Amino acid sequence: METQARLIVDVARLEEDGERFTGELPVETLELGESQVFSLAGGLSYDLFIQELGTELLVRGTLKLPLNCVCVRCGGDFTAVAQDPKFVTSIEISDSTDFLDLTDEVREAIILALPGYPVCSSTCKGLCMTCGKDLNKGECTCHQAGNDRRWAALEGL
Repeated sequence: METQARLIVDVARLEEDGERFTGELPVETLELGESQVFSLAGGLSYDLFIQELGTELLVRGTLKLPLNCVCVRCGGDFTAVAQDPKFVTSIEISDSTDFLDLTDEVREAIILALPGYPVCSSTCKGLCMTCGKDLNKGECTCHQAGNDRRWAALEGL
């Protein structure tokens, strides 16, 4: 069985003023599962500053995860980045703590940054509910005068 890369900090060898850690975690390490509206386009990039403060380890930095998304309005493909530019976590440590795995904390933070409703742009018009035409590429003829039959059932009342 192959072991996956993890974000492990050697607390015992950490510099007194703290250290900067940068790198990338492979997609498989995150175990994010599958989604119908996005797929992972690369590994998670991290840029962290880790500092020991008494009985805790303070971790601050940025997290970025590239995504291939499907717009939930128009169905078009686009790329995006799930990111946490102000990632902060504090973990209690003791004198016997030599190594600390930050993978779970980083994974939870990036899950919260994933788009729940990805749209290609804030001005996306979506699809026509009648004919399915992409309204970003032009107007359809479904709703011209006399063609809108959505309220037809109520006209007989």
